[in-house]
Amino acid sequence: MSTTTSATRFENKIAFVTGAGKGIGRATAIAFAQEGARLALADFDDEANSQTAKIIRNAGGEAITIHVDVTSEDDVRSAIDETMSEFGRLDVAFNNVGRIQRPIPLAESTVDEWRLIMDTNALGVFLGMKYQIPALLKSGGGAIVNTASGAGLRGRRGLAIYTAAKHAVAGLTRAASLDYARQGIRVNAVAPGPVDTELAHVVTGGSQDGIAAMESTQPIGRLGRPEEIASAVLWLASPQAGYTLGTVVPVDGGRTAE
Repeated sequence: MSTTTSATRFENKIAFVTGAGKGIGRATAIAFAQEGARLALADFDDEANSQTAKIIRNAGGEAITIHVDVTSEDDVRSAIDETMSEFGRLDVAFNNVGRIQRPIPLAESTVDEWRLIMDTNALGVFLGMKYQIPALLKSGGGAIVNTASGAGLRGRRGLAIYTAAKHAVAGLTRAASLDYARQGIRVNAVAPGPVDTELAHVVTGGSQDGIAAMESTQPIGRLGRPEEIASAVLWLASPQAGYTLGTVVPVDGGRTAE
């Protein structure tokens, strides 16, 4: 039985989080810091990312901010290099950046939309792992958690491109976990259902009626909270999940149980 306590699961660990400026990324970065990790916060939105860093620092934590476009190989490579230069190691990576598409039937979608959604969701995770894995190996191993989606486990009407992208994230997670299982790196993913973030408001049009309609489709009767997804990410990244790899864990209020 592990003697590691919840309050110190990530003491002296270095965690790299993409999309750290808002929503699930911010909630997870803060949760890592509360459990002792030092953070490299990566985001394209510098102002939001700085606000996350401020929250962490005001609570006594340590965080650096890095401007990153996750679809840019140069940006991602430089971000991991900066993390290693600043902290000397990497223990955990959370590839969280995602982009939802406008709800529309497949034949009405455009090639530009395909490229944008696929690049942000799938290429971003691929590039993240491509440069995080060598850093983790140099550090003696660690854990990667990717953000998939309920749409990565089942079809979603009107979201064909997003569904394809999140299925790609699930596949990348499973395959990468097998590539590095015996080298001390565990790769898993969370598959959130509808969560009260900006993405949910894009899908619903931001109206109260739209949010209420989305909540009505949830077995639990409400949207998830970013902190609830963060809890699952921290567990997957922690020693308590040491025998767990290649999994895509639904955190969706029961939606995939239907």
